[in-house]
Amino acid sequence: MARRPIFIPAGASGLVEERLVSFEWFPGFAVSQKQQSIAALHSAADDLEGLLEVSTKSLEPLGVRLSAFNLSVQLSGHSQPVLLEAAYQGSKVFESSGPHTHLYEYQSGKDVKRYINALPDEDLTGFELSGQAWPLEPKTAFYDWLYLTALHQLSADDYGLDAQLSQFDGFTDIEFNPDKAFNCQARSCALYVSLNELGLLYDALANRADFLQILTEHQYGTTEAQGQLPGLS
Repeated sequence: MARRPIFIPAGASGLVEERLVSFEWFPGFAVSQKQQSIAALHSAADDLEGLLEVSTKSLEPLGVRLSAFNLSVQLSGHSQPVLLEAAYQGSKVFESSGPHTHLYEYQSGKDVKRYINALPDEDLTGFELSGQAWPLEPKTAFYDWLYLTALHQLSADDYGLDAQLSQFDGFTDIEFNPDKAFNCQARSCALYVSLNELGLLYDALANRADFLQILTEHQYGTTEAQGQLPGLS
């Protein structure tokens, strides 16, 4: 058995509701094993009819497309789109190094993670992107902002994307373990849908200050916005 979260667009009530679900886990690194675990997770949340797995292991082409290892973001000063995972990891600032902007040129998310994991073990002190510093709190704010920016840019070319995302009751990422990490592309998708439906997406992405203010006003990430599904016992 395993427990993983489902992220549900919650509108003004905290923006995103997080529900932990217990389900049967299928061990192994094969894609087929991951997809069996995804199916079990979605089946365990039987009160949510439409769920989208957002990862390279997704059974839905849209979910694979929106993985941070596939999604790109156009950054100021760069002629070519930057892989989202590279933009996030390359913007990290540690005690004695960073940002590692050369990672913006990487085309493989695995290579990006390999480089970051090989760095000396130091505390993360913040993020810096295009000369602008981002704080560590709220914990997921910088990652969410990057991901939402990438989705918004993608929606400008794919006019049906927003409508597609709004049809889902929730989002999952089978690779995300809340005991080991806190950023999650599935949570970011749910946040995007909430802000879009509230008519706040454009304001939120206008600048860093407005984005952080909107998150604060809606108590994004607080315990009041979280719930729990029992799933399988």
